[in-house]
Amino acid sequence: METHFCSCHCGLVQFEFEAQIDNVRECNCSICSVRGTLNFRVPTDSFRLISSPSNLSQYKWGSRTATDYFCNNCGVMPFRKPSYPTKREIANGMVPFTGWAVNLRCVKGIDLSSLPVVHIDGAAL
Repeated sequence: METHFCSCHCGLVQFEFEAQIDNVRECNCSICSVRGTLNFRVPTDSFRLISSPSNLSQYKWGSRTATDYFCNNCGVMPFRKPSYPTKREIANGMVPFTGWAVNLRCVKGIDLSSLPVVHIDGAAL
């Protein structure tokens, strides 16, 4: 496993996670497509916030079950807590995930173009 250091644009929000990054997740839902984030799922025990939580604002929309975190200064969304799937989504094969979705654009020293893209049809949810 490799430890990845991450930060928002201005550096106020800093975090790290331990994982082998083997893909990027690109979602086509209304908010992800506007933001342009490329996410990678990280288990809770592999994620560590280095900076103060007071440097972050939260945003919830739609079902208000997912939480997006933003830097209070530069506005970058470095990570989010995904929503838990509905019973219907689980019945349709969605696997529950309780970790963090990290915006890989915040990872220092990574070549995003070298990673395979997993397309998520969030617009259909």
